[in-house]
Amino acid sequence: MIWQDPAESRMEQALINIVPVILCGGSGTRLWPRSRSTKPKPFIPLLGDQTLFQATIARCSDRTQFSPPIVVVGEKHLEFAKPQTSETAPDARFVVEPMGRNTAPAIALAALALDPNEVMLVCPSDHHIIDTQAFRAAAQSAAEIASEDWLVAFGIAATAPETGYGYIRRGEPLGGGYRVHSFVEKPDLETALQFLAEGNYAWNGGIFAFRAGFFLAELERHRPDMAEKVRAAYARRDANSEDIRPDAESFAKVEKESVDYAIMENTDRAAMVDVSMGWSDIGNWDALYAERKAGADSNVIIGPGEIIGAQGSMIDSDGPHVTLIGADDVVIVVDGDDVLVTARSAVQRVGEASRCKNP
Repeated sequence: MIWQDPAESRMEQALINIVPVILCGGSGTRLWPRSRSTKPKPFIPLLGDQTLFQATIARCSDRTQFSPPIVVVGEKHLEFAKPQTSETAPDARFVVEPMGRNTAPAIALAALALDPNEVMLVCPSDHHIIDTQAFRAAAQSAAEIASEDWLVAFGIAATAPETGYGYIRRGEPLGGGYRVHSFVEKPDLETALQFLAEGNYAWNGGIFAFRAGFFLAELERHRPDMAEKVRAAYARRDANSEDIRPDAESFAKVEKESVDYAIMENTDRAAMVDVSMGWSDIGNWDALYAERKAGADSNVIIGPGEIIGAQGSMIDSDGPHVTLIGADDVVIVVDGDDVLVTARSAVQRVGEASRCKNP
C-alpha cells in the first residue's frame, strides 16, 4: 500500500472541477504588423514556439482539476483555434460566434452550454502567465468561492504603477479571498502610484470564475435585454453542427458590452482572489519586449538583425536583415511588406496606423 499524506488526500477530494471557458479573438491592432485582425495575437507564436492560445489551453489541461474546455471563437478564427487544441485538448468544445459582441455575450453563450451548477473559469486566450501552479491554485480558490454564488475576479498582484490596466480594490475578507470594494478604471500615473503605495489594489486581469447558472441570473438581473437576446440566439443554434453555432440573425441584435461593465461593476456579489503568477496581457510591443529575454545592452533580436551602439531596443523581422545603429529604446518590426518603427515609449499609438486598421 502506498502511503499518502492525509492532508493531501483531503485536498484532492475537495477539488472542485472547473470548466475553462477560453475567449478568443481580438482586433489585432496593438501588436501590428505581426498581429492582424485576420490572425490576432492569441494564434501566433510570440514567446517561443507555442502560441498564447496553446499556452492557455495547456494551463487548463489537468483533468483532475479542469473539465474539457469550451472555446468561444469567431468564425474567421476557427481555422486557427481547432488545430491548436488538437494535441492538448482534443476534447474541447467550440462556441462559434457569427460576429463579435464583446465578452458579456460570449460568456453567456458558454454558460448556456453548461449545467447551471458547473463552475466556469473565464480565461482570455492572449495572456502570458509564467507560474502555472499559482494560476491553478488561484483557480481552485476562486472556484470554491464561486460555488457559493459569488462572481470572482483574479486580482493580479500589482508590481508597477500601470496606467493601462483597470484595478480592483479589496474589501473585507471572504473565504480564501475578499469581497470587491470597487472596480477602478484605468488611472493616471499619479493615481496608479497612489494605488501601489496603499497596497490595497490589484490589477484586473479579466480572469473570472462563477457558477454558470448564477452568472446567467445576474445577467438577467442587470442586463435583461441582453440575456433575452443571447438566449434566443442560443435556442436557435444550428442543430446540425458539431459545434455550438448561435443563430446569426438573433445574435446580431445583441448589444456589445464587456462583462466588467455589464455585470461585475453592478453586482453586489463580486469577489476576488489574490494571485501572483508572472502575468502580462502582452498588450503592446513594449510589454512583449519586457517578456522576451534581452541580450547584450538589454537588446532583443528576433530573426535576422543586428544592433550596434544602442540599448533597450528590439528587432523582430520575419525575413529582411535589419541593422539598427545608435538608437536607444526603439522597436522595429518587419512582417512581409509592412515595417513598423516606433519608440518604445510610443507603442500605445500603434493602433493609429492606417495600415494597422486595414491589414
